[in-house]
Amino acid sequence: MSQLTFLEQLARERRPLSISELTARIKGLVESEFFEVWVEGEISNFTRAGSGHWYFSLKDDGASLRCASFRTQNRLARFKPADGLHVMAHGRLTLYEPRGEYQMIVERLEPVGLGALQLAFEQLKTRLAAEGLFDPARKRPLPLLPRCVGVVTSQTGAAVRDILRVIRRRNHALSVLIAPARVQGEGAAGEIIRAIKLLCSREEVDVIIVGRGGGSIEDLWCFNEEAVARAIARSRVPVISAVGHEIDYTIADFVADHRASTPSAAADMVSAAHSDLTTRISRLREDLLHAMEYRVSTLRRQLGDLERSRGFAVVRDRIQATLQRLDYAVTAIERALVKKTRATRASLAQLGNRLSEADIARALSARRGRLAVLSGKLDASALSMVRRNSEQLAVAAGKLDSLSPLAVLGRGYAIAFDARGSVIKRADDVSRGDRVHVKVSDGEMDCIKE
Repeated sequence: MSQLTFLEQLARERRPLSISELTARIKGLVESEFFEVWVEGEISNFTRAGSGHWYFSLKDDGASLRCASFRTQNRLARFKPADGLHVMAHGRLTLYEPRGEYQMIVERLEPVGLGALQLAFEQLKTRLAAEGLFDPARKRPLPLLPRCVGVVTSQTGAAVRDILRVIRRRNHALSVLIAPARVQGEGAAGEIIRAIKLLCSREEVDVIIVGRGGGSIEDLWCFNEEAVARAIARSRVPVISAVGHEIDYTIADFVADHRASTPSAAADMVSAAHSDLTTRISRLREDLLHAMEYRVSTLRRQLGDLERSRGFAVVRDRIQATLQRLDYAVTAIERALVKKTRATRASLAQLGNRLSEADIARALSARRGRLAVLSGKLDASALSMVRRNSEQLAVAAGKLDSLSPLAVLGRGYAIAFDARGSVIKRADDVSRGDRVHVKVSDGEMDCIKE
């Protein structure tokens, strides 16, 4: 029994493993031994699959390691891997059983020598610059005198207070429309984009300030998001980026139409023109008043010199002599008018006397008798003329009646017409069998020539 057991045990130990069994045992050993590991190397053969997974190799001078990074982890990466990039990868080793190759499942990827955020910043900056979003030719000038400025920032931060303080001091007539948004942390980029779109939809907004106070690169990172940069580029009105302090630069600074070192500086940019113009107008007003006062003083001095000069006295004497001659002329005209008025009154008095002495009633009675005689003569003459004209008309009517064709018919004559209505003057004008229309004094009749 013991011999059989020994032989069975020997046969069992010599039984070969299948490839799948061996691979599974090796996979278990590798995963248990290298459950968490950091590896440093250079990326090569980087590929991004349609599923969103990343596949690449990490290599150094002596070896190469296949790596895979799945989409759920890729979304957390701050930069995009590329061939030649020196990185540190954190993850676990496993064995890809279909090929029998070991590989690393990467859960975290960091660049060596340059922070992940800074690398992501440089990569996005390079790509957007290549698209022309930083081109100075597409930058728009700020309106000289804006009526309303839109502000995208936190409603509780110091930036909004600084902006309002500067605008009230420089241009109290400028309206401010605030679209509050978080400017730090998860979801801040989406709120900034919505705030920009909201302000662009308002017709009264002439310029937009997007910004916040200073902070670390992590604090300012929402202004380095590609979606925020493209929202600024699509803005209907010019955009001023006022993120952080003088030394802080974000992608929003490069794509915006103008960059301000601080939110206060941005507020000064949109209100300075009004303040400068007001100051300049005040100075010009003062200069104009001074110039007018100087001019008036100069003219007064010149007038005093003229008054004291001999030439001015000559002119004054001439004017006085002219005025004196004018007075004499007026007096002479008044005297002539009085004389003329008196002569006219005397003439009218003489005519009145003549009219009162004439017997107007008698002259009127004589003219009425004359008018009655003339009227009687006119009536007799008109009656005689009517009688003569009546006699002449009766004679003419008799002659006309004797010449009338109807009178001829009354004496037994007739008028014959052919079929066309023409008068028949000779018998040869009608052929045998033709119809003839005959008109007599008391009617008409139709005949046929035999």
